[in-house]
Amino acid sequence: MYTIVKTFVDSSKFQNFIIGLIILNGITMGLETSKNFMLSYSSFIELFDMFVISIFTIEILLRIYAHRVSFFKDPWSIFDFLIVAISLVPSNAGFEIFRILRVLRLFRLITVVPQMRKIVSALISVIPGMISIAALMSLFFYIFAIMATQLYGEKFPEWFGTLGASFYTLFQIMTLESWSMGIVRPVMEVYPLAWVFFVPFIFLVTFVMINLIVAIVVDAMAEINKDENSHIIDEVHVSEINTNEQILALIKEVKELKIMLKTKY
Repeated sequence: MYTIVKTFVDSSKFQNFIIGLIILNGITMGLETSKNFMLSYSSFIELFDMFVISIFTIEILLRIYAHRVSFFKDPWSIFDFLIVAISLVPSNAGFEIFRILRVLRLFRLITVVPQMRKIVSALISVIPGMISIAALMSLFFYIFAIMATQLYGEKFPEWFGTLGASFYTLFQIMTLESWSMGIVRPVMEVYPLAWVFFVPFIFLVTFVMINLIVAIVVDAMAEINKDENSHIIDEVHVSEINTNEQILALIKEVKELKIMLKTKY
């Protein structure tokens, strides 16, 4: 029984079924936002939602039975367990937030799709480096926000009147959304040399810092691929050693058999 359950849970067909169910559940959750659709099909949606959570609960129970203690040692399995547990909380008065949190089920795609899991693992591994870059970027923002408030706050109070307003305006400039025609050119009509302030800011924050984050993520992905390749090579090497040992053992048995046959005849 245990072997049958484990084989079934780990099978690609079962995994593909769960993936399809998650995607279908995501579509129905999107349809729930349509009032016209819900007026006609609300009962069907509720039944389907009950079916989905029932299947997910059964899946988690089967995985716990199949993997035993190792299930709770795997962070991805614990993540799935928590998502399903949240879905099981009744959305009665006082628990309406849990009905909204049902959408978190869609994150289960990350756990069942290996490539998504690899990307998330890479992002998690680069968090320390990204925190350092975020701290450096925050320092740049703080310095430039103080300068912008002092330089342009009097003439453009809506954009640079306070430190908070300057932060938000500089964030908009960093995203390159209407930064030239919307902000910088109007400022340059009053302060012709304002480009000397804004161009270095864009160069430092938008191009240098953002590309540093991209470089860190790419490097993390390369390290993960390198580790996977090393693991595959190690497995192949172990397999070769085992094969060679089996061949040597077979040769030894053949020699012993020849000696026995010569002795007998």
